[in-house]
Amino acid sequence: MDSQTAHDTDNVKPAPKKSLRGFAAMDPQRQREIASLGGRAAHQSGHAHEFTSEEARAAGKKRHARATASGVSEAPRA
Repeated sequence: MDSQTAHDTDNVKPAPKKSLRGFAAMDPQRQREIASLGGRAAHQSGHAHEFTSEEARAAGKKRHARATASGVSEAPRA
């Protein structure tokens, strides 16, 4: 590493922290309430997708195959 490169990183200022606005600034409980309303509206209008047991089984098989092919051990999901 030359001396020019070493000094370039010393002059870098951290980006100013952005203040949260809108949805991100809301209380997490209020975010959940709003998201719940959106989900209910989607189901009422018929736009929400509900997985059948066959679709869920196929998705699980794909996920398992992808994880074992890449050598990643599957951690339990919360």
